[in-house]
Formats: sequence, structure tokens, C-alpha cells
Amino acid sequence: MGTVLSVGRVTSRTPVLRIRGPVHTTRPDTVAAEEPLEIRLAGTPLAVTMRTPGDDFDLVHGFLATEGVISSADDVAGLRYCNSVDDEGRNTYNVVDVDLAAGVEAPDTALDRNFYTSSSCGVCGKASIDAIRTKTSYDVAGDAARLPLEVLLALPDGLRAAQQVFDKTGGLHAAGLFTADGEMVALREDVGRHNAVDKVIGDGVRAGRLPLAGHVLMVSGRASFELTQKAAMAGVPVLAAVSAPSSLAVELAREVGITLVGFLRGDGCNVYTRQERITGV
Repeated sequence: MGTVLSVGRVTSRTPVLRIRGPVHTTRPDTVAAEEPLEIRLAGTPLAVTMRTPGDDFDLVHGFLATEGVISSADDVAGLRYCNSVDDEGRNTYNVVDVDLAAGVEAPDTALDRNFYTSSSCGVCGKASIDAIRTKTSYDVAGDAARLPLEVLLALPDGLRAAQQVFDKTGGLHAAGLFTADGEMVALREDVGRHNAVDKVIGDGVRAGRLPLAGHVLMVSGRASFELTQKAAMAGVPVLAAVSAPSSLAVELAREVGITLVGFLRGDGCNVYTRQERITGV
């Protein structure tokens, strides 16, 4: 059920005027691919996200899990690429249709990135946090994970070293799942940080690892409310980011019991919530 895509689908070559001081040259450059992925349930459109092609079935499983539609791979009876074609009649592999298992209810309304997870959707923060607390079925606050400070500080280098497509384009976000000992379990790259997280979580869904207790989710950008929500829905006790968290991310992490780490760079970081999980401080 995995996807096999050529590197050409993940990246694209385009001519670019390169300006470096007085030196102006024209040369081809590699850029990250960005294409829409439409997710359907039994033929009915559910959501569209702009993503980097690859690991699409992980993305679908992760999206459905973090939106509370499924809780395990057993909730999916089957999924397939639809025959969506371009102007030349070739399959674009940009539409995935999902059959839910018997007894799994489809959501009443279409899920999209602005349903209540977007930081720009304008919904009440308290209502959003209450909704996540109600929806998640895992006791993240009770997770006994402990993470040595030296392991935490080494995570960005481990994430960066595994980013193969970033090395070619410089334009992809990454999400990595690590054990509390610093072992990388999964890494995914995407133009959208939420998609990268969905792909990592979806890999866990398909492997039967949910809840992701005792693990650390490391992201290459900022820690938004949406990413904190996804961590909570997957049962992740520690979310670490190289950049800043938002105020709602901190509130949600505090509410559900996630250890939220920001500005994780070099030999330092900020620990915003549940600091007791970080040892050796």
C-alpha cells in the first residue's frame, strides 16, 4: 500500500537567474514539487491539501487519525489512487479514495485545514483547546517519558542529517519521530509542515504504533497550534521545534500535558510546558 514515486515528482528543475554580488548567471535550479492531494471517503471529497508528492498513503492515514476519523490502520478497509488524469491523459496520482471499515463513521462535514486547526481561522482559542481535549483518546499528561537534555539538544542535527530532499532544494519542512534515547523512528519531508507531521504520524498508524507514547516529535519550523493538536491526537508526549511556538500552542500543550520545546538550536532551547520530562537540567 506504499507509494513509489520518482525523484522527479518530488523535485523539479527550472531555469533561474542567480545573482551573487557582481556575478549574474543563468542556470538550472532544483525546487521542491508542490501538488494538490484530494482525499475522498467512498468517492465523496473530504479535503484537499497542497503537498510534496510521496508517502501519500502515510499522509492520508495521518490526516484521518489526527482529525479523529480513525484510530488505527484497522479502521481503513482500503485506499487507492483514483484515475485523475492530466491534459495528456496521464494519472496525476493526486486523488486518494479511502474506504472506511465497517462501523467506522465518516465525519458529517468536510474536514479542511481551517476547520478548527488553522492559526488564522479566527475561532475561539478556548473552544479549540476544549475540542482537542475532548477528541483525543490518549492520556498524554500521564506519559512517564523522560528525555535527557543532551539527547534533546542533538535532535536538530539528527533531523537535518536525514533530510535528503532539503539538501537539493532548501525548501522543505521536516518532521521526525524519535525515541527518548534519540533513535530516529521515522522522518518525512514536505512543503507543508502539517503534511510532514501527518506523514510521520500516518507511518505510525500503518505500523500499529499508536499511541506514540514515550516519543519525541521534532519539527523543522515553528510549533503551531495545529502541530500541537496533531501531537496530542497521536499521543506524543514531547513536541520540539527549532523555532517559536504560538500562544495557542503553549496553551494547548499545557492543557493536554505535552512537553513543548521551542528554539531548539545549538546548545540551547526554551521549555514551555511540563519541564519535568527533561532530565539533566
